[in-house]
Amino acid sequence: MSTWEPHLLTFGIPEIERPRPSRAGTFGTDFQPSDDVFPSDSTDSFRLSRAKDDPRAIGVAGGLDQGVVASVTSRNVARRSVANDLSRILESPEVSRLVDELQQTRWTGRPGYPLRSMIGMALAKSLYALPTWTRVVALAREHSALAAVIAPDGEVPSVYACYRFTAKLRDHAPMLERCIADVIRALKKANPVLGWDVAIDASDMPAYTNGQRFLSKGGREREKYSDPDASWGHRSAVSTRKGGGFYGYRLHMAVCSKTDLPLAWTVETAKANETLFVAPLLDRLQTLGINPETCAMDKGYDTGGMHDACAERGVAPVIPLKQTPAVKRGEHKPPCCEHGEWKFAGADRKRKATKWRCPTGECKPASVWIKADRLHPLIPYKTERWKALYRRRASVERAFGRLKNESALAPLRVRRIDRVRLHADLTILSQLSCALARLDQPNHQIANCRP
Repeated sequence: MSTWEPHLLTFGIPEIERPRPSRAGTFGTDFQPSDDVFPSDSTDSFRLSRAKDDPRAIGVAGGLDQGVVASVTSRNVARRSVANDLSRILESPEVSRLVDELQQTRWTGRPGYPLRSMIGMALAKSLYALPTWTRVVALAREHSALAAVIAPDGEVPSVYACYRFTAKLRDHAPMLERCIADVIRALKKANPVLGWDVAIDASDMPAYTNGQRFLSKGGREREKYSDPDASWGHRSAVSTRKGGGFYGYRLHMAVCSKTDLPLAWTVETAKANETLFVAPLLDRLQTLGINPETCAMDKGYDTGGMHDACAERGVAPVIPLKQTPAVKRGEHKPPCCEHGEWKFAGADRKRKATKWRCPTGECKPASVWIKADRLHPLIPYKTERWKALYRRRASVERAFGRLKNESALAPLRVRRIDRVRLHADLTILSQLSCALARLDQPNHQIANCRP
């Protein structure tokens, strides 16, 4: 044993017998994946970490030669198989009811592929973050473990069968909506605090078409697009692109601030104002048995009508104030007297008012009630509770990021709004079903069921 190998044993890294294979040999020819492993699965299944021959070779003291994986990869990290997740989803009672309802619509014609297999293909598309049905079918035929889950007794569905099945789902959209509602209710039953605090926002979904508004520089505006249902809208700048106009759709979504799970959503064209869909989203939550106490939104939702809509539904809005003339005049500040600024003393949801007290109690009356409105919400602006709730608004941004980057919500590869809505429904259903399927794992918490 060399002088540096005992340090590896100190940190729990086992001694590796010589000779050690080269990096190219380990990843190129020596590695043979098993039936339940596929390169699309988590990278911790490869376990290519090994001790370096000489720590001085790269100018560091000891450690591991990581090859193509991160240093946290070890034998103690359990690999999460997407195929196993899909198997649990297809066996869930919510998806089984969807299969039974769709089976009742098959009253004539050829039997075709089993509906369980077709739903498995639709969910695998999002779980493996694949943009097209061609790649999904190719993966299912190559991945033996995935094929055993989707088609245990038959052949993997064809590309054309997948396209026909999506058309069938569009024709029977209420059945899919009931399945999604059943999954959300099951999550709510498992976690009663689900949806107590929600965050609402909208995210851009550029259409699968030419996004150039003008035919040429300084030329006339384009009149025909390959996706005529989409429209022009505006989006904010982010680190990877500049802001400005885009042609496409918007996903309006209400997310649980504690678990980052989507609870209600709708897809509309980009030109539709985002404030128009807050009330329908809150109504949708109530039909699912979810009655949020607070709703965090960004400054773009700061309107009087938005505060009134939340108050009518018993929800306390948490929204930053725009610099309107009333705000510039300081009308949103607490009452003041000769003893100083009055202190917040509580809120009454039934009265829809907030109570404020004199700091010394010498004023007569010593307290006043102020009706809740945009300038004086039930949760006063810039208080500690307001700040804590508004920080949770980031949950909706994380949810959008997971849907787009980990579940192939974007970029779109379908056209027309009904197809885009189905694509969003299946993508979110896969995440919600995956969170519900993992609840039966030992020592699992619903708060960690983030897709």
